[in-house]
Amino acid sequence: MTFSNLSSPHRTIKRLVLTSAASLFALEAAQAADLPAKSKAIEYVRVCALYGAGFYYIPGTDTCMKLGGYLRADLVLNSNSDFDPAANGVAGARNRLSNSYTWRSRESLSIDTRTATEYGAVRTFFQGVFSWTSGGYTGAGSGEVAGATTYNAAVSGGQGSGAIAQGSLGVYSAFIQFAGFTVGKAVSQFSAPWTNYPANEYDDLPGGGGWVTGVNQLTYTADFGQGITASLSAQDQVVYDTTNIWNVSGATAAGLATGAYGANDIGASRSPDLIAMARIDQAWGLFQASLAAHDNHAAYYGVDETTGHPGDKWGWAAQLALSLKNIPTGIGDTINLSAAYTNGATRYNFNDLMSTTYAMYGGTGLASGYQSVGLAGLSDSVFVAGAGQELTTTYGFRGGYTHNWDPQWNTAVYGAWAAVRHGSTAKGYICGAFVAGLALSSGMAGCNPDFNYGAVGLVTRWTPIRNLTFTADLAYTMLDQKYASGSTVTLPLLSAVAKPAATYELKDQSTLTLLLRAQRNW
Repeated sequence: MTFSNLSSPHRTIKRLVLTSAASLFALEAAQAADLPAKSKAIEYVRVCALYGAGFYYIPGTDTCMKLGGYLRADLVLNSNSDFDPAANGVAGARNRLSNSYTWRSRESLSIDTRTATEYGAVRTFFQGVFSWTSGGYTGAGSGEVAGATTYNAAVSGGQGSGAIAQGSLGVYSAFIQFAGFTVGKAVSQFSAPWTNYPANEYDDLPGGGGWVTGVNQLTYTADFGQGITASLSAQDQVVYDTTNIWNVSGATAAGLATGAYGANDIGASRSPDLIAMARIDQAWGLFQASLAAHDNHAAYYGVDETTGHPGDKWGWAAQLALSLKNIPTGIGDTINLSAAYTNGATRYNFNDLMSTTYAMYGGTGLASGYQSVGLAGLSDSVFVAGAGQELTTTYGFRGGYTHNWDPQWNTAVYGAWAAVRHGSTAKGYICGAFVAGLALSSGMAGCNPDFNYGAVGLVTRWTPIRNLTFTADLAYTMLDQKYASGSTVTLPLLSAVAKPAATYELKDQSTLTLLLRAQRNW
């Protein structure tokens, strides 16, 4: 029997069955299309316990990352910078152009990443700061309207301070560490772990290395276990590692009046500074010995290369540092000490945040004097046209003691002292220019550009809750110049600091500076 022979009712039933089956299939297909697709598993951020608190695995990787930073607000009294003394420029002038205060707000961001490998951890570290700093005013200068001032966006400070008024960005650290090597911008291997802060916030302590804002370097560190390490490093010397190379033949009366004993005649970089460091770091504290070699590469005697130039001369520096922890005076109390000696490498004693020239004004008891002034300047070497470089010698020390009264309060005392000494030939060069340019009353016999520089301070910190600290840091700074007692100089008009052309007594000077700080770490 064929389908064509089926009766009409049978054909009707068949059509109904087939139609119903097709409808059910279509309905199931439509419902399946409406079901959500299987979602990809979510990978949550996981704690990374390999490197301490605060590290987390970057999702989808075996790299751990830690974010950190701080927000800081500073108010510095009796200074045009943060946190330096009133030692030069309009701050040192101590007149109506000198700031009574300077304000800064800063945010710091750090990014620390680490990955475990067969060679040990691979680490990258970055720290940047965003700052807003109030500025000041200087005299408008010759050719301008009498009595006018101009806003000074570049406030006083050391070469490496980055003390720029208004908004600025600074990069303190940007380095990679791998298999014992450090490549990039980091704290100098010459410096002690506390850099130029044995117990303080004050930037201007001589007596050892600094570079808290980092310096480009290539370093290899060997770890011998038991807290014993040694490092060899090649470190960028541009700006950070050089004070001045004075061409005294280019000295001017206006420059001498600011503490610049010649034209700064540094040539292009030829060699990085070479550093060796050994350290013992254990529960009782730390001991470190550091050595540095520094190439003094001068430019030309005159305005072009046909005038000739002095040959390069290598200088050197040495530092010893000691830290004592958990001393009997209290839990967490510390003593940090360092001492440095340099010859032709002054920046390893006077840290990179410090100014290299000093012109501090004060009163005078001389009837013939308008005011008094203390003049001094830092150099790695000095020379005159046709002669070689004469290296400058410095030595100094610094230290700090911190006592914890309780978990919320601590107080620290700190101090530093350093000496700058020139050889007889260098003194002859400088004094020849000084006597002629400023009419030194005591002549060559009373001329001595050597000086001592010191600071002492007291700081108290209150931490009412974890990672929030309020600080008051009072610093007293002294400039001890060595010109003959009662000597006077005749200074030209210094319109930038509103000082008239007049006779000034050469005299030791001092100043007080107070920092008030609020800082929240995170």
